[in-house]
Formats: sequence, C-alpha cells, structure tokens
Amino acid sequence: MSEPLRVLFVCAMNKRRSVTAERLYRNDARLQVRSAGLRSDAPRRVSEADLEWAEVVYAMEREHAAQLKQRFGAIGLPHIEVLDVPDDFECMDPELQEILRLTLDPDLDARVAAKADSA
Repeated sequence: MSEPLRVLFVCAMNKRRSVTAERLYRNDARLQVRSAGLRSDAPRRVSEADLEWAEVVYAMEREHAAQLKQRFGAIGLPHIEVLDVPDDFECMDPELQEILRLTLDPDLDARVAAKADSA
C-alpha cells in the first residue's frame, strides 16, 4: 500500500464545513487529513506549512480557493478543488455529511487509485 494521500479541507472559519470533512475522513487509512480556516479569527488558520504538506486541497467555496491563491500562490500550491458547499449547516449536520460524502468520495477514490498506480 502506498503512502496515504495528504488532504487539506479549507473553509472560512474552520468551525463547520472543513471540520466536518476532517472528521468524516480522519479514520480512512488511505488518507491523512487536516482542516483549517482562512479568516484571522479561525481556531486553526491555514498556514504555508499546511499547503506544503497537502497533496490536494478541498476549498468549500470558490472565494476560498481564490484567497488561497492570492495569499499563498508564490509557494507553489497543491491542486485545489472547489466543492461549492454553502455555509448553511452546523458542524456534523447529517445533510452536510451527505453532501460532503457524495462530493468527495468519488474524487478521493480516484486520487487514491492514481497515487497507488504511480507508486
């Protein structure tokens, strides 16, 4: 088995969406996951080290991807996928979990398979 895929989930505050995604996937042996927020008052703010660590970043909104590129573009960012998940849910809301699973599972499966094939 190849090394786990390193995944970073990003939203504005790191309180609902990105935290939910991290919790959903943290026990998946194929993945190493982190989450972070973009705002200065986020409990865990995205850092250059997070982006250097990650192989793929899942941004919850297009604006988050744009902010990452604006702030950190000089370091050579990993691939950023935009999920288009609105900030309409509480952390671990069942509907949010379903949206994230439906959106992320196929992409993560494909990325893990591609990484295994290239190893």
